[in-house]
Amino acid sequence: MTNRRDFLKTAAMASVAAALPSFTGKPEEENNLEGKGNKPIVLSTWNFGVQANGAAWEVLKNNGRALDAVEAGVKIPEGDPKERSVGYGGRPDRDGRVTLDACIMDEYANIGSVACLEYIKHPISVARAVMEKTPHVMLVGDGALQFALSQGFVKENLLVEESEKEWKEWLKTSQYKPIANIENHDTIGMIALDSHGNLSGACTTSGMAFKMHGRVGDSPIIGAGLYVDNEIGAATATGHGEEVIRIAGCHLVVELMRQGKSPQKACEEAVSRIVKLTKLRNKNLKDIQVGFIALNKKGEFGAYCVQGGFNFAVNDASGNRLIDADYFLK
Repeated sequence: MTNRRDFLKTAAMASVAAALPSFTGKPEEENNLEGKGNKPIVLSTWNFGVQANGAAWEVLKNNGRALDAVEAGVKIPEGDPKERSVGYGGRPDRDGRVTLDACIMDEYANIGSVACLEYIKHPISVARAVMEKTPHVMLVGDGALQFALSQGFVKENLLVEESEKEWKEWLKTSQYKPIANIENHDTIGMIALDSHGNLSGACTTSGMAFKMHGRVGDSPIIGAGLYVDNEIGAATATGHGEEVIRIAGCHLVVELMRQGKSPQKACEEAVSRIVKLTKLRNKNLKDIQVGFIALNKKGEFGAYCVQGGFNFAVNDASGNRLIDADYFLK
């Protein structure tokens, strides 16, 4: 699998978002792109979303449920030790512990979430078990682990050799300064519309590398890192979770679509809120990256981010492709 860090280094930071060849020839403002009513369809964040979409598409193309598709899809990077910001192989916190966060939401507004979960390779499946087998919507820390073990999940070491080496190197300075678009704070968020017209979403991450133990970002928080309203649409986010939480980002995107905005315009408005608050707090916008992707009930989609470098994958009947998202900071 292509390393996302290498991909982003070669991406043209000043370029306007451009779709792959299946969209060649469309006006520049459409390149980002607002899909025109495709169903079924699945979107996911970052270039590892291409392979994840492939697994989700196997469910969707056979008239499967969007919920099953998004779980199957995000399990691909969760289980890949080469992906350093999701699941097995994720970078540890400053104490050397790999802690995982995930949430899932279906078309009936059923939700499940886990945070600060250790030793379990697929937190998204634990989140689904929380949703389906408990009266709660979120379990955290040791409680989440004990629940996972009670459900038959296997406890295993998630700290791979390469991540451990990076952590030990980091300990020499112990400087915590997340860098935009570097592979230390990324997430896979996935949203899908199935052939029955139903939406679901999933979001999973190992969080920021070398974070304080116990830190939780937006990814497991319904309304921040993920939100689904089966009447309207769905959205998911990636990047600096604190900034997404600050505006309840994905709920905001969906509510903007409820007001009549396209998925693209809704993502743009959410980013503008982050930009405004960042300036209000006298923070440097260049130090922040947040990206949103959104999908409405019609199968139209859009994406937008604070600064260049964020891409997302789209899979529908016309194929599976990677698109560079448009961005604010140019």
